Amino acid sequence: MQGLIAKKVGMSRVFLPTGEAVPVTYLQVEPNVIVRTKTKNKDGYDAVVLGIGAKQWKSRKGKENVRYRVQKEWQVESLEGLEPGKTLSCEILPEQTMVTVTGVSKGKGFQGVVRRHHFAGGPASHGSHFKREPGSIGMRTEPGRVLKGHRMAGHMGHEQVTVRNRAIIVSDAVNNVIAVKGPVPGPNGATVFLTKESSPEQK
Repeated sequence: MQGLIAKKVGMSRVFLPTGEAVPVTYLQVEPNVIVRTKTKNKDGYDAVVLGIGAKQWKSRKGKENVRYRVQKEWQVESLEGLEPGKTLSCEILPEQTMVTVTGVSKGKGFQGVVRRHHFAGGPASHGSHFKREPGSIGMRTEPGRVLKGHRMAGHMGHEQVTVRNRAIIVSDAVNNVIAVKGPVPGPNGATVFLTKESSPEQK
């Protein structure tokens, strides 16, 4: 299996046997249910779709259905032992496993150019009317417009962020908790996706 769906709990630190203090981010792993599978014959590749937060609901005709709060697809090399309905836990990602973590960063709202793009701004001395403004953005007659991609004020954060080569320091199968080295994008309570990185021999 290649990955899991988890929820960010918060940050702490773990002391290694060598005495080194390592900053970690704790992730709560709910039971990941295999919702469905995809095969090469039908879909062109082998993959599994995992889901968490199952909730049952009934249609108008009384048929019972299951809806998952979050779903995510991972491609796999083989579907052996991955049947729909099977539940996965953090046991598939033991300690010292290298993973890629994907999440949505914290939203910062509408921000100016100083905070968003680290503009220096103008002098803050007395009489200056140029402090935190972006400065000139215009053109002359040619091309007479603002070029696309110009750094300006706007919405900051709330973007998909991926961090790679993060080691799993703790994998607690009893409490379904994983501790990943370093920070993880998103606020506490956010959903993140863990993907096991392939070894050099597999690449």
